[in-house]
Amino acid sequence: MELTAQQLIQYNGTDPSKPIYVALKGRVFDVTDGKSFYGPGGPYAMFAGKDASRALAKMTKNEEDITASLDGLSEKEIGVLTDWEKKFEAKYPVVGRVVS
Repeated sequence: MELTAQQLIQYNGTDPSKPIYVALKGRVFDVTDGKSFYGPGGPYAMFAGKDASRALAKMTKNEEDITASLDGLSEKEIGVLTDWEKKFEAKYPVVGRVVS
C-alpha cells in the first residue's frame, strides 16, 4: 500500500474504525496494538498518522521535528533512529510506504 502524507494523517487514531499508523524512514507501521502509546491521549499520540523519523532520531516530541526529513542529523541521531526502526520492526507490521 502506498500512502501520501495527506492520506497517512487519516490513520492518527481519532477514527476508532481505522488502524493507527506511524511512518519511519518512509515505511508505514501499523501501531494499533500500541494504542495506549499512539492513540489519542497516549504519550506518543503526536506521531500517529505521520512520519516521525526526525523526532525519534532527536528523541523529541516537538511538532517541528515530527517530519520525515533527516537533513542535518548527526551520526549519533541516525543511530538512534536505526534503533527505533529495529524496535518497530520487531513489534509492528509494515503495511506500506509513504510516497510524495
